[in-house]
Amino acid sequence: MFFKLAISIFLLFSLDILAEYKNTDGKELNKSFRDLLEWQRNKSEPIISFIDLSEDWKKFDLKEMDNYFIWIGHSTFLIKKNGITILTDPIFSDRASPFKSIGPQRLIPPALYLKDIPHIDYVTVSHNHYDHLDINSLKKISKLHPKAIFLVPAGDLKLLKRKKIRNVYEFNWWEKFETENIKFTFTPVQHWSKRGLFDRNKSLWGGWYIKYPDYSIYHAGDTGYSNDFITTKERLGSPKYAFIPIGAYDPEWFMARGHVNPEDAVKIMIDLEAEQAFGMHWGTFVLTDEDTLEPPQRLKKAVSNSNNIQFRSPIPGEVIKLN
Repeated sequence: MFFKLAISIFLLFSLDILAEYKNTDGKELNKSFRDLLEWQRNKSEPIISFIDLSEDWKKFDLKEMDNYFIWIGHSTFLIKKNGITILTDPIFSDRASPFKSIGPQRLIPPALYLKDIPHIDYVTVSHNHYDHLDINSLKKISKLHPKAIFLVPAGDLKLLKRKKIRNVYEFNWWEKFETENIKFTFTPVQHWSKRGLFDRNKSLWGGWYIKYPDYSIYHAGDTGYSNDFITTKERLGSPKYAFIPIGAYDPEWFMARGHVNPEDAVKIMIDLEAEQAFGMHWGTFVLTDEDTLEPPQRLKKAVSNSNNIQFRSPIPGEVIKLN
């Protein structure tokens, strides 16, 4: 109990006077120490399940094959389209923590390891929480793929530079990284940032809208529900594919402003007017109180209550073709 509380305090709170960035509604996501204690006092122990992994990817030559994506786990996707390979929020470490022996530990291994990925052109990072910005994974990627370009939120460039990671660019909301064949736009979502005791909201958070010549793909990072997705659609258009979090929401009175539940994830898909959506941010780490298998079960029910919605959570390691 003591260690869980200590880690929660370390990851969630710092001095409010140091906050810099806010959400588009002008508000920060702050919970009081009293709220944290209330959550810990009434914390329920989730039913832990180990989800299946697929070895489907082993049937293919990932270097030669094009136009596909693979959910590696949590918010990490391998996307290859038009010969360009992207890795989102890569975390291959055993724990989502600044510590080696305490903090959230993986329930499942990565569906692929870095050695299995033949080439990486771009790495996108949505925000600096340890389950999304895993500095050890980024260092390994930089070493294995020295030409890889890292796209990070404003405020996180210095962290990567301190670790001698090259080719790093940082972005405020709506700023773009563009080449002839691809355009990345950093978009607002409702969340927060923090890695240490005194850096709450000192870096930004967001989603990545990836535009190709024929259509777009959107990765929402980590978010609560807000009007940001309507704005994204209005400014950038509707993506064909959207990767949207569906886990880490319980207890909802504590988590809702920063983490969507499956029903709100469906609303995000509808707001974006995405053709297809895929659930992420569940089944890899125990971060909150819901049972491991609850997010996809609630997602399936939410989808059944909506008309013509194509939204599911893939199996880690499954190869899904991009049309």
